[in-house]
Amino acid sequence: MTLSKEEKTKIIKENKIKPSDTGSPEVQIALITNRINYLAEHFSTHKKDHHSRTGLLKMVGRRKRLLEYLKKQDPSRYENLIKKLKLRK
Repeated sequence: MTLSKEEKTKIIKENKIKPSDTGSPEVQIALITNRINYLAEHFSTHKKDHHSRTGLLKMVGRRKRLLEYLKKQDPSRYENLIKKLKLRK
């Protein structure tokens, strides 16, 4: 599954910091989170898709590293993103 151009621009627009921002940690984390959520639904119907599961685990690890980086750089931005994406409970 690839995001359509409209969905991707919507996610970028909601999470960008500056007007021309496309690569900040917030944007990257939001895009990865969207992809992870899609794959979670995918596995409810395709239980034996182990290749995609491997990709999912890689994405979860990448998101975790980006979240750790953001937390170290700017804790307030980290907290805002966590609340916005509803990642922690």
